Amino acid sequence: MPHLPDVVLWSVPAFVLLTVVEMVSCRLRPDEEAEGYEAKDAATSVTMGLGSLGFDLLWKAPIVAIYAAIYELTPLHIPVLWWTLPLMLLAQDFFYYWSHRGHHVIRILWACHVVHHSSRKFNLTTALRQPWTTWTVWPFYVPMIALGVHPAAVFFCSSANLVYQFWVHTERVGRLPRPIEFVFNTPSHHRVHHASQGGYLDRNFGGILIVWDRIFRSFVAETERPVYGLTKNINTYNPLRVATHEYAAIARDVRAASSWRERAGRIFRGPGWQPAATRAVTGARTGTEERQPVAPSVGEGAA
Repeated sequence: MPHLPDVVLWSVPAFVLLTVVEMVSCRLRPDEEAEGYEAKDAATSVTMGLGSLGFDLLWKAPIVAIYAAIYELTPLHIPVLWWTLPLMLLAQDFFYYWSHRGHHVIRILWACHVVHHSSRKFNLTTALRQPWTTWTVWPFYVPMIALGVHPAAVFFCSSANLVYQFWVHTERVGRLPRPIEFVFNTPSHHRVHHASQGGYLDRNFGGILIVWDRIFRSFVAETERPVYGLTKNINTYNPLRVATHEYAAIARDVRAASSWRERAGRIFRGPGWQPAATRAVTGARTGTEERQPVAPSVGEGAA
């Protein structure tokens, strides 16, 4: 078993220091157009982050068991060396892109990820607003295990990816030099990802690299100032409700569904999906047909 450091634990002092610096910066040199900080919102984000650490330990045991079984069955075993680790990081970032994209376009997965988008602020504490139900993430990395990457290396790469994304949650950093913006995920790209405007919805899924978005046509550059949050905001600072509100909304919709087809759609289609009959009624009431978004609407299924 490779011995790799716990990069999240080692990064905690830097998280705290950078957050304090950003808070002081916002106080000393405020930007009237930026969202800045709000005490209750920041406290909720920190609480969600601390809670995610505990719940991740709970979910980790069965996931480790599954990964270990797959690793034992595969004939491929890739050693963790100075030159293989960067390749593992690249592979993890590729699968992270598809995991992240999947968690935006499949409602039951969105119920987990919506937590991270529930703040109407965008600052370094927003990076800490993590879900408590990350059991939906592990299947996306099974190909890495099957190809011979040790589970410990997969967890290390995932942690490194998470640490990298901390600094992109800020409005205090503008555009960076063009080569950096072209290759890497940056604050400018990630502000787009957290925005709720129609043209920004479900864009810029990259973790460390933004090239996957460019390749798979989900990239949008930042032009107008983003409006953060969900298309239907939940208006609560209660951590339990923040963590579970979309699961509750799915349960309500499934109970009210008139067929098994609709029930499946409420769970596995996009967050804004409606059955055809409902769309027709909506269009009749408004005198127009319901407009379908180009990309699935982020957060439309949120209660």
